[in-house]
Amino acid sequence: MRSGGWFGGRGRARRRRRGRGRSVAPSSLAELYEGEEGTLEVLDLPEDVALRLMELGFLPGTVIVAGKSAPGGDPRVYRVDGSEIALRIETARNLLLKPAE
Repeated sequence: MRSGGWFGGRGRARRRRRGRGRSVAPSSLAELYEGEEGTLEVLDLPEDVALRLMELGFLPGTVIVAGKSAPGGDPRVYRVDGSEIALRIETARNLLLKPAE
């Protein structure tokens, strides 16, 4: 019998935050709520890490959607260019988004 858990199912109900009541636009990937999207502007990381992420599709101008996160909130899955990639919060904080227009 499936318990739901990490893979979905009928676990306890979760409160979803979809940007309601947000007074400031998110400035980094780490600040996006599940299902929210942002356009990447800058990768403020060491060159080797930035190059690897760019190889995975994290290019300036790309739209990135925040997906589910682990039970503790770290890491979180991001959808970029048709792929799902998990990033730790400390890395996602350094991927800066374009300000909302």
